[in-house]
Amino acid sequence: MNLTLKSIISKNLSKKQIRQICNLKNKQWKYGIKSQIIWFKKNVKHNDIHNLFFIGSQLIGYTLLRKRKYNFGDNKSYTYLLFDTLVLEKKYREKKLSTLMMIFNNIVIKNSGYFAFLVCRKSLIKFYEKHNWLKLKKQNFLLKDHSFKTNGMILSEK
Repeated sequence: MNLTLKSIISKNLSKKQIRQICNLKNKQWKYGIKSQIIWFKKNVKHNDIHNLFFIGSQLIGYTLLRKRKYNFGDNKSYTYLLFDTLVLEKKYREKKLSTLMMIFNNIVIKNSGYFAFLVCRKSLIKFYEKHNWLKLKKQNFLLKDHSFKTNGMILSEK
């Protein structure tokens, strides 16, 4: 099995890679390829980070790390990475490949020098905790541009 992990910023993605990403995402969230492409063009910024996981030339896994801003108590604006998407082709699940993806994601995040945050359903908390993410108390954060009833987590400094 020829496994390859690549980290590419949006502006360096080829049209073929964007199409592969949208096709893979559509297998998980069935909104249609056209809808996936529209979402990608509308929401992904030029410097966002795309972690691509290939077996041979087939894209089987994908993570989107979106560079975003947050304000702290001093009202200064800081950059962070929003861990937005994690998808692995269904037939490759339960083979420890998601662990490989998360190790790679965490390395990319730590090498970026930015703090990382994600939101997830309760059912995914144990998965992310297993990969050094810490659950936050809901009263400890507020997303001004997004309301949700899910859980917030940050990557541990370990």
